[in-house]
Amino acid sequence: MGNLFMLWVAVGMCCANFSASAWSVNNFLITGPKAYLTYTTSVALGAQSGIEECKFQFAWERWNCPENALQLSTHNRLRGATRETSFIHAISSAGVMYTITKNCSMGDFENCGCDESKNGKTGGHGWIWGGCSDNVEFGERISKLFVDSLEKGKDARALMNLHNNRAGRLAVRATMKRTCKCHGISGSCSIQTCWLQLADFREMGNYLKTKYEQALKIEMDKRQLRAGNSAESGWAPAEAFLPSAEEELIFLEESPDYCTRNASLGIYGTEGRECLQNSRNTSRWEQCSCGRLCTECGLQVEERRTEAVRSCNCKFQWCCTVKCDQCRQIVNKYYCARFPGSTHSPSKGSA
Repeated sequence: MGNLFMLWVAVGMCCANFSASAWSVNNFLITGPKAYLTYTTSVALGAQSGIEECKFQFAWERWNCPENALQLSTHNRLRGATRETSFIHAISSAGVMYTITKNCSMGDFENCGCDESKNGKTGGHGWIWGGCSDNVEFGERISKLFVDSLEKGKDARALMNLHNNRAGRLAVRATMKRTCKCHGISGSCSIQTCWLQLADFREMGNYLKTKYEQALKIEMDKRQLRAGNSAESGWAPAEAFLPSAEEELIFLEESPDYCTRNASLGIYGTEGRECLQNSRNTSRWEQCSCGRLCTECGLQVEERRTEAVRSCNCKFQWCCTVKCDQCRQIVNKYYCARFPGSTHSPSKGSA
């Protein structure tokens, strides 16, 4: 993934088939503690899961988490400080924390295991803490170490990124679930022992998508977005923004027009994008994607008939395989296309 800055896994060594969407920890490892080399694979997998979730959440949006946006440092000052940037930072940071935490609880690291700090304490009426709680503190610490170290900027944009990194980690905590087990004579469940587990990663992605939609715009002097003056003034992320907004995603600049291609900003536009129309088992938001991606961007919806291959007539064979035929069928797909002879003048440009 061309511009995914810094966490491109040197893990190529240990994950030869790792996809291009992974992160690299090369720059961190040059200067970072060698003791943390053991976490590089998990960091890469966590970053990958964050990127995949970003693509899922924005699949039918004008901005659809393109690969050229997945750069996590402001070092070259090419990236904006938009709400889309805020989501990238939050979901990536959360993905690393989530995977490290999961691996920790599964015993994949020698120096980490379940969080038993609360075990034996009363949690509420009829239950006590026990079992194997996921060790989010450990996951949070490693995520902060890797992800925050990628931020080389020293301005308001860099502080925004660090804030959103933290908001992503807080999202992992916010979506955790309490799981309980009953105890008592003949299954009476007179007392329960409970522990905290990570929610499904999709649930956390949904949580952060809601935060994205409710993201707060912080008004700052434009000069602070470009001048590296934060180091001199002694700013820190906790001081730069309202403490009450620590769980919220924040952004500094309005999003550009994602309808129209803009090579200088790395925006592909929506021409040629697939959309959903008359599709079953889809949400209302997805069903409106042709209007959002095509019509509102000054494009027409073009129907194309194409041949699709799928598995069919599957049969179980003793023992123990399933064999299927390959069936071909004609399906209708819909794409955003320019009107014949038009110059593509979108009617709306917001994300």
